[in-house]
Amino acid sequence: MQKITRLLSGEKTGALPSLTRTLLWILSQPYSLVTLVRNWGYDRGWLRSYQAPIPVISVGNLTVGGTGKSPAVMFLAKWFRTNGVRITVISRGYKAGDDGTNDEAKEMEARMPDVPHLQNPDRVAAAQLAYEELETQLVLLDDGFQHRRLKRDLNIVLIDATIPFGYEHLLPRGLLREPIRSLNRVDIVVVTRADQVDSQKLAEIRTRVQRYAPKAAWVETDHRPFQLRNSSQLTASVDSLKQKKVIAFCGLGNPKGFIDSIRQLDASLLETVLFPDHHAYTAEDMQKLSKVVASYPDCDALVCTGKDLAKVGVDQIGNVPLWSLDIELEVRHGLEPLEERLHEILKLV
Repeated sequence: MQKITRLLSGEKTGALPSLTRTLLWILSQPYSLVTLVRNWGYDRGWLRSYQAPIPVISVGNLTVGGTGKSPAVMFLAKWFRTNGVRITVISRGYKAGDDGTNDEAKEMEARMPDVPHLQNPDRVAAAQLAYEELETQLVLLDDGFQHRRLKRDLNIVLIDATIPFGYEHLLPRGLLREPIRSLNRVDIVVVTRADQVDSQKLAEIRTRVQRYAPKAAWVETDHRPFQLRNSSQLTASVDSLKQKKVIAFCGLGNPKGFIDSIRQLDASLLETVLFPDHHAYTAEDMQKLSKVVASYPDCDALVCTGKDLAKVGVDQIGNVPLWSLDIELEVRHGLEPLEERLHEILKLV
């Protein structure tokens, strides 16, 4: 993952990296054309969008990788549940297992058991099912910015402050799923991990966003670790990691934020084991982790994300306890305009 980051960012120099970036740019052109034509189709009504019988809020992003959608979706779900609204989360179900659910659904079930989560590539059908059979009053569309077939009443896009614009290129040359100008469809821009960059960087991101979305509400958030949780759903304070020797592992598109969160807790990070995004853990992977643990006899704890814990499903590896570091979204700036938009949606329920 670090090698790919250094390549795409341009940090890795030399003839071969430059040639590789050129080839990736060439490969990105067909993707760019398809994205352009598809967006034109929806903008001009050539492709049909369907209106659900209940309000729909989309939470998505411009880039691939972990921008923090799950904490954002859970923040919104909690806000609407607090206001007495029956909600259902709908997602595509990327890399779902044999039981039809993926890591995101399993993590949400563990942390918010009162919120149904439907996973279906046909999200129009899923919204109809939520309305007819679950008596849902509002749908939260997880990772829905590019899914334009289902109309939404509020479009929220997350931007990771540490990699805000995906190295300025579409896939596979960069991390952008569509051009930055697509922000003109956004109602609310939520900058995640705002605490991990300085004020000047945030100002630069905001200036660029407002060039495309001048009327969008601007919200800055932090990812705050708030508890440790094991597979048996026992919890512990994050303070218990202070000055402890820890091994971390995760399968994230952008693992930097997770690793930084562990370091901020004043834990001593012995080693980090990285897997691909949405990784399905195998017996071989567990053996690999067991070997890593065995090489550090003084290790106090293993730490992963909630999504990883949902797939690993054990309380310890070797004789070392395994915890997920649960993250919640904390709004540091822009809570008032955010809640104003959410209250507007409440009127539609």
